[in-house]
Amino acid sequence: QVQLVESGGGLVQAGGSLRPSCAVPGRTFSMYAFGWFRQTPGKEREFVAAVSRSGGSTLYAESVKGGFTISRDIAKNTVYLEMNSLKPEDTAVYYCAANSVFMVVAGDEYDYWGQGTQVTVSS
Repeated sequence: QVQLVESGGGLVQAGGSLRPSCAVPGRTFSMYAFGWFRQTPGKEREFVAAVSRSGGSTLYAESVKGGFTISRDIAKNTVYLEMNSLKPEDTAVYYCAANSVFMVVAGDEYDYWGQGTQVTVSS
Protein backbone atom coordinates (compact mmCIF):
# COMPACT_ATOMS: atom_id res chain seq x y z
CA GLN A 1 0.00 0.00 0.00
CA VAL A 2 1.33 3.44 -0.97
CA GLN A 3 0.10 6.52 0.83
CA LEU A 4 -0.07 9.82 -1.05
CA VAL A 5 -0.63 13.03 0.92
CA GLU A 6 -1.40 16.19 -1.05
CA SER A 7 -1.11 19.72 0.27
CA GLY A 8 -0.47 23.21 -1.02
CA GLY A 9 -3.76 24.01 -2.67
CA GLY A 10 -5.60 27.22 -1.88
CA LEU A 11 -7.22 30.37 -3.19
CA VAL A 12 -5.36 32.61 -5.61
CA GLN A 13 -6.26 35.39 -8.02
CA ALA A 14 -6.07 34.89 -11.75
CA GLY A 15 -2.50 35.20 -12.97
CA GLY A 16 -1.12 33.97 -9.67
CA SER A 17 0.79 30.82 -8.78
CA LEU A 18 0.47 27.80 -6.52
CA ARG A 19 2.61 24.72 -5.95
CA PRO A 20 0.70 21.73 -4.65
CA SER A 21 2.83 18.90 -3.33
CA CYS A 22 2.35 15.17 -2.90
CA ALA A 23 4.31 13.49 -0.13
CA VAL A 24 4.96 9.75 -0.30
CA PRO A 25 6.03 8.34 3.09
CA GLY A 26 8.19 5.25 3.15
CA ARG A 27 10.76 3.71 0.84
CA THR A 28 8.69 3.18 -2.28
CA PHE A 29 9.01 6.63 -3.83
CA SER A 30 11.54 5.69 -6.53
CA MET A 31 9.47 2.67 -7.59
CA TYR A 32 6.62 4.76 -8.99
CA ALA A 33 5.83 7.21 -11.71
CA PHE A 34 3.40 9.92 -10.65
CA GLY A 35 0.63 11.88 -12.22
CA TRP A 36 -1.55 14.86 -11.33
CA PHE A 37 -5.21 14.91 -12.24
CA ARG A 38 -8.00 17.37 -11.56
CA GLN A 39 -11.75 17.22 -11.29
CA THR A 40 -14.60 19.70 -10.94
CA PRO A 41 -18.18 18.82 -9.92
CA GLY A 42 -20.15 17.30 -12.76
CA LYS A 43 -17.12 16.76 -14.97
CA GLU A 44 -14.88 13.79 -15.62
CA ARG A 45 -11.45 13.54 -14.08
CA GLU A 46 -8.86 15.24 -16.31
CA PHE A 47 -5.19 14.37 -16.76
CA VAL A 48 -2.86 17.29 -15.99
CA ALA A 49 0.76 16.07 -15.91
CA ALA A 50 2.95 13.05 -15.23
CA VAL A 51 6.59 12.37 -14.39
CA SER A 52 8.59 9.19 -14.89
CA ARG A 53 10.23 7.17 -12.13
CA SER A 54 13.60 8.74 -12.81
CA GLY A 55 12.19 12.22 -13.21
CA GLY A 56 13.83 12.47 -16.60
CA SER A 57 10.61 12.44 -18.60
CA THR A 58 7.43 14.43 -18.21
CA LEU A 59 4.06 14.60 -19.94
CA TYR A 60 1.51 17.43 -19.94
CA ALA A 61 -2.03 18.03 -21.05
CA GLU A 62 -2.22 20.56 -23.87
CA SER A 63 -4.29 22.89 -21.70
CA VAL A 64 -1.48 23.36 -19.15
CA LYS A 65 1.66 23.24 -21.32
CA GLY A 66 3.85 26.24 -20.73
CA GLY A 67 2.14 27.12 -17.46
CA PHE A 68 2.50 24.04 -15.26
CA THR A 69 5.64 22.09 -14.33
CA ILE A 70 5.73 18.68 -12.64
CA SER A 71 8.82 17.59 -10.73
CA ARG A 72 9.93 15.11 -8.10
CA ASP A 73 12.42 15.39 -5.24
CA ILE A 74 13.83 12.02 -4.22
CA ALA A 75 15.43 13.48 -1.07
CA LYS A 76 12.02 14.61 0.16
CA ASN A 77 9.91 11.80 -1.34
CA THR A 78 7.69 14.48 -2.80
CA VAL A 79 6.13 15.31 -6.15
CA TYR A 80 5.34 18.93 -7.01
CA LEU A 81 3.08 20.68 -9.50
CA GLU A 82 4.23 24.23 -10.08
CA MET A 83 1.26 26.16 -11.49
CA ASN A 84 1.82 29.62 -12.94
CA SER A 85 -0.43 32.09 -14.75
CA LEU A 86 -3.47 30.44 -13.22
CA LYS A 87 -6.90 30.96 -14.76
CA PRO A 88 -10.37 30.57 -13.25
CA GLU A 89 -10.86 27.45 -15.40
CA ASP A 90 -7.98 25.82 -13.48
CA THR A 91 -10.23 25.70 -10.41
CA ALA A 92 -10.63 22.06 -9.36
CA VAL A 93 -9.66 19.43 -6.82
CA TYR A 94 -6.19 18.26 -7.76
CA TYR A 95 -5.23 14.64 -7.14
CA CYS A 96 -1.85 12.95 -7.08
CA ALA A 97 -1.61 9.34 -8.29
CA ALA A 98 1.10 6.65 -8.45
CA ASN A 99 1.77 4.15 -11.26
CA SER A 100 4.17 1.25 -10.79
CA VAL A 101 5.07 0.91 -14.48
CA PHE A 102 5.29 4.19 -16.39
CA MET A 103 3.85 7.67 -16.62
CA VAL A 104 0.55 7.47 -18.45
CA VAL A 105 -2.41 9.68 -19.24
CA ALA A 106 -5.19 7.26 -18.34
CA GLY A 107 -6.26 7.54 -14.74
CA ASP A 108 -7.41 3.93 -14.70
CA GLU A 109 -3.77 2.84 -15.07
CA TYR A 110 -2.78 4.37 -11.73
CA ASP A 111 -2.59 2.18 -8.66
CA TYR A 112 -2.85 4.64 -5.78
CA TRP A 113 -4.51 8.02 -5.25
CA GLY A 114 -4.29 10.80 -2.73
CA GLN A 115 -7.22 12.56 -1.07
CA GLY A 116 -6.99 15.66 -3.23
CA THR A 117 -6.30 19.34 -2.59
CA GLN A 118 -8.62 22.18 -3.61
CA VAL A 119 -7.32 24.87 -5.94
CA THR A 120 -9.54 27.90 -6.47
CA VAL A 121 -8.66 30.69 -8.90
CA SER A 122 -10.72 33.87 -8.64
CA SER A 123 -11.25 36.23 -11.54
